[in-house]
Amino acid sequence: PLTVEEVRMLVELFYLPYHHGALAQELLEHFRWLRANSLSVGVPATAPDACGGARWRGRAQSFQLLCAQTCRLHSRLVSAASRALLYDLHPYLWDIRNMLLAASAFVLWLGCQSITAPILLGRDAEPWVRRGGLFGELQALLPVGNSYDLFYHPPPLFPSSQMYLLRPLLPLDKVGTMAWRSCSEVALGQAGLQAQLNCAPALAARLLGPFLSLSPEYTFVLEDEGGPCGYAAGALHAEGFLQQRDSSWLPAIRDKYPPDLGTGGPALGQEAVLFFHAEPLAVPLPVLRRFPSLVQLGTAPSVLDIGASRSLALCLLSALRANGSRGVFCQVSDADRQQLSFYSKLG
Repeated sequence: PLTVEEVRMLVELFYLPYHHGALAQELLEHFRWLRANSLSVGVPATAPDACGGARWRGRAQSFQLLCAQTCRLHSRLVSAASRALLYDLHPYLWDIRNMLLAASAFVLWLGCQSITAPILLGRDAEPWVRRGGLFGELQALLPVGNSYDLFYHPPPLFPSSQMYLLRPLLPLDKVGTMAWRSCSEVALGQAGLQAQLNCAPALAARLLGPFLSLSPEYTFVLEDEGGPCGYAAGALHAEGFLQQRDSSWLPAIRDKYPPDLGTGGPALGQEAVLFFHAEPLAVPLPVLRRFPSLVQLGTAPSVLDIGASRSLALCLLSALRANGSRGVFCQVSDADRQQLSFYSKLG
């Protein structure tokens, strides 16, 4: 059963409509302060205000711990509560968990950046755009908080106790060491394990290679208990990113994967290799002018919780918006039903 401490956490998250409990208040205070003082991050230890960076990281660690406790509470409620209580409370706690997954990863990302421009909030939103309570206040603190469609999605019919971690890409993350379950499974669907092992590196390079090489600071990883199971990648200035991809990254990858390399291997492996040697489609200039940033997301078929996928999108879009992006686009083949369905479910 749930412990007394866990029940207290649950009550404090949803205390009164206009009055937060201690846990919710602490979450909000940390998040407000961390966002407002993010410029102190990235300062060398020898700089005069190095103590400011240390203080920021200390509060960020406290915020991460509170987020992790709340996500664990969601998992515990699904596992331990009676069905009647679960179906009454789950939609609210599921919403908060998804929001804190995105907020936690956004704070981690802020800790890796040194943003020189203020985080853009945009114009004031209409009252109906934001809900009340802790969820609404956290939403307002994210740079994309006025985008209502990103935040609304009905909860799953069958609650899952699966724990997720959302974080920025780390220097130690490599295509080989992470295995990129998300890349290989998204592309391969129900293909056998041996086929995945044979062509996963080429598939991962096809899906994420340009972002890992040219825009790693806007790459996020979703993990479950089995390891990486999803990714979100973006490029702040898509026009320059695509030019670099075509002039430097593609020639290098074509040397690494010659056209005859995939011969005799799995069909998807051959397709990935041949993809590198096809001329990429040009993005119309009006698109680049109106939507200057490029995004790409994917999750493994095992990720059935749309809330985790939505948190991925929220985090990536918040990072791009924080650095001044005013619009994003993604490139999807009209024949790729799986990706079209994935983006449609995200709204």
